[in-house]
Amino acid sequence: MSFTPYTSKPAAGRREWTALGVLLLPCLLVSMDVSVLYFAVPFLTAELKPSSVQQLWILDVYGFVLAGLLITMGALGDRIGRRKLLLSGALLFGLASGVAAYARSAEMLIAARALLGIGGATLMPSTLALIRNLFHDAKQRGKAVAIWSAAVTGGIAVGPVLSGALLEHFWWGSVFLVNAPAMVLLLVCGPLLLPEFKNPAAGRFDLPGSLLSLLAMLPVVYGVKEIARDGLAPLPVLALVTGLMAAAAFVHRQRTARHPMLDLELFRHRGFSVSVLMNLLAMFAIVGCAVFFTQYLQSVRGMSPMEAALWNLLPTLAVGGMAPAATALAQRMDRAYVIAMGCGIAAGGFVWLSRLEPGSALWFVLVGSAVYASGLVMVMSLGNELAIGLAPPERAGSASAVLESGTELGGALGMAVLGSVGSAIYRADIGDALPSGLPVGAADVARETLAGAAAVAGQLPGRAGEMLLTAARAAFTDGLRTAVLGAAGVMVVAAVLALTLLRGLRTAGVEAEPDASGAAGARPSAVGRP
Repeated sequence: MSFTPYTSKPAAGRREWTALGVLLLPCLLVSMDVSVLYFAVPFLTAELKPSSVQQLWILDVYGFVLAGLLITMGALGDRIGRRKLLLSGALLFGLASGVAAYARSAEMLIAARALLGIGGATLMPSTLALIRNLFHDAKQRGKAVAIWSAAVTGGIAVGPVLSGALLEHFWWGSVFLVNAPAMVLLLVCGPLLLPEFKNPAAGRFDLPGSLLSLLAMLPVVYGVKEIARDGLAPLPVLALVTGLMAAAAFVHRQRTARHPMLDLELFRHRGFSVSVLMNLLAMFAIVGCAVFFTQYLQSVRGMSPMEAALWNLLPTLAVGGMAPAATALAQRMDRAYVIAMGCGIAAGGFVWLSRLEPGSALWFVLVGSAVYASGLVMVMSLGNELAIGLAPPERAGSASAVLESGTELGGALGMAVLGSVGSAIYRADIGDALPSGLPVGAADVARETLAGAAAVAGQLPGRAGEMLLTAARAAFTDGLRTAVLGAAGVMVVAAVLALTLLRGLRTAGVEAEPDASGAAGARPSAVGRP
């Protein structure tokens, strides 16, 4: 993949940095909506009375639709204009939030969550692509992408806290209404501050490619999540195979189509490909372990949901400056070493937490969480910045969508692999601790989850219940320790890949702005072999 020399453009000023603040609103809220329902489920269940299947769809349909449409929306933004797509998505996201807040049935809430997923899919790649157009200087763009990455990861952590705070004072629909004021602000400020950008050479929209990308992502994410939750079963395995076959057909379509939706030339540059992989591996570790720590604080340490959410937020606040610090460090030394350093720090945090016990001090948990979060923020912010810096401006939407798709897939895989490993350890350990004489149904419930074991223990007399609960907490912690060791191993592999494949790569300082006709001038240059 070749790049032509660039021409110098002015550095970003107050207007561009203000525009960045506007762009942080949608990415913060979209990431929050992934986790905001965690504490609201008991309340909406009591009012809407969804079936068990409907409850799963209420939780999962947002992520399924978001993942399935990211590539399509990224390509659409390159064609119709990223600002136009962003503002359209903001309008849809705000309206769908109102529908979800006042849903009167489970079916209505599922439909509203699906609409939120469509809106979210338009917002995420558009925000990162517009950063590519606002910041032409590599140093400034690196800082901007680092701030964007911190907002995305922070939104996931803030979601449960905001949900808990709202639910203490308002009804469950309030967790959705918080989106509306931010979307109104975006609709007002966006046209004034954000530039419009589209690829004038994009050609016709690739509808068959769009359908194939949807058919690839949706079954894969569904299959991975279901296998993580219930183990191997015919339907999830069939979905996974179908998704992989559709992915192969999608790649073939993009190679042969006259106007492909996704520029496969991006993947010929090892910097872009490895950056996507770094994002995937980082999210694999984050999501795969986060589910354990949420349960550890509540079910092992006995915290209330709000208390657990607030303590879980503390490590995120403590590492808020790591993304800008990593960007500044990467300007002084090879980013491969900084990314590898981040992977090493994350691995060290996970190894620290592998010493966790049910009765460990709270500071021990928080320190380990802060360390691994610091490392992963470094990895993701630098990976995002490198990938966006290498993508031509006219393809920034598609490049952003690929990054986001890798993130979604990494999270699903982390939950599947690390979640399954931890659950297997728990079931093996708790099986030996179950008291004799338990009804078959009660024994199965206790083997399934720690919450189930706690419910069974509460029905046992005196000492027997206490012994079962103690054994279940120990088994769960043992599973957690195994999962974090697996995450540490993944981070060691990521560090080796970064040192091997990214060393010597850097993006150019600035690149040309599109000319008056909208055509891109010079493409960004990069130093290093493709």
